[in-house]
Amino acid sequence: MALNTLAEIQAEVSRLAKAIGAPDGLLPTYGRSEDFARPHIEVDEKGYQYVVVERGEELERITTRDLDELLYRIFEPVTLSLAMDYELRHRVEGQDPRRLAFQHQLDLLSALSPKWKQRCSQEIEYILTQHPFDDTKGNPGTGNPGAVHGTLT
Repeated sequence: MALNTLAEIQAEVSRLAKAIGAPDGLLPTYGRSEDFARPHIEVDEKGYQYVVVERGEELERITTRDLDELLYRIFEPVTLSLAMDYELRHRVEGQDPRRLAFQHQLDLLSALSPKWKQRCSQEIEYILTQHPFDDTKGNPGTGNPGAVHGTLT
């Protein structure tokens, strides 16, 4: 199976980004690193490479031959960033900010791929088992034994 070119990947990422209103600054670069932890995409004989470099040091490299996996790796952090911005603009006093942020992230991912929404939902559920919602202070991860463990749809 032939891999997509960088130009084809960039076109698909741009199309999906437009669907959720993601600005270019949240998207990766292609074939080169801008450093500063902004991801970039490479394609070679091993497959698609999702690479994060900061201060000249490679922090992360994920290799896959599955375009859908690459696209999820691109859009999971993009949608989280958009969701955190959304939460800041729509904050509910006395509520764990992650409630609104996580739900908005799932809504954004759902607009792109129901499969991605499901995958992210499972990842969020795992996070919540380790760090439950805490609405008593409106701050995430306070470790309050009375924290409310919630689920997202």
